[in-house]
Amino acid sequence: MDAENTGVIGSCLPLLRIRDVSVRFGGVVALDKVSFDVEAGQICGLIGPNGAGKSTLFNCLSRLYDCNEGSVEVGGISTLSRPRHEIAHMGIGRTFQNLALFKTMSVRENVLLGVHGRVQPRFLASAWRFRSERVVEADHQRRAQEVIDSLGLAAVAERIVSELPFGTQKRVEMARALISRPRLLLLDEPACGLNHEEVEALRGLLQDVRQRFKLAVLLVEHHMGLVMSISDKVVALNFGRKIAEGTPEAVRNDGRVIEAYLGKSAEHSYVA
Repeated sequence: MDAENTGVIGSCLPLLRIRDVSVRFGGVVALDKVSFDVEAGQICGLIGPNGAGKSTLFNCLSRLYDCNEGSVEVGGISTLSRPRHEIAHMGIGRTFQNLALFKTMSVRENVLLGVHGRVQPRFLASAWRFRSERVVEADHQRRAQEVIDSLGLAAVAERIVSELPFGTQKRVEMARALISRPRLLLLDEPACGLNHEEVEALRGLLQDVRQRFKLAVLLVEHHMGLVMSISDKVVALNFGRKIAEGTPEAVRNDGRVIEAYLGKSAEHSYVA
């Protein structure tokens, strides 16, 4: 049964439910019984120093890694019970810290690649039987144009990705994730490598994306000004363990976060 047809959408269940997730690599504990929720439509910031376990958790959510213990549910459905290739169909989209674009392809071509994660075999069979390829392709193109327009990429849609500035390439990767119609968007350091003006533009873009596409965002980011100004709640990790969870203000002033992640001298260094 598809996640969209379970009837859990709109229920009291959180969209993302993480419980006691642990990951070990040999004798190294990368995640140690991490638990938290992300509600539908919520932006949740995930922070912590390098090596805290943020990327490991992202890789568990997108099934690149397997959990040794614990559970992950999206819309009440376990992601761990599904094959890796069905994760996009469950409503999870993702970007990566290091851009994973096809640099010799155009913006539009890169974005269109993201639609294939949502096309199911039975849909393809129906398409071949009852609808022409032209109609199916037109639907994909329409969706791609909608996302391209929403992310301000229309002027460069036919440009080769490698010719574009780094900040624009980041938008292309986000557009590719959005074309799959996710309910949960995982953003891995979207502000990394951006200048001040680009970070400010990203701030507005994320707020717009949340509203326009009616989705939740789990955001891994080191740019504290961005995280604290845009997140509805923040979760902090250190050495694979959750050390704080709450509103941006509460986490900002948590002594464990100040000491483990920011350092004592950074207590008043936030930029809203």
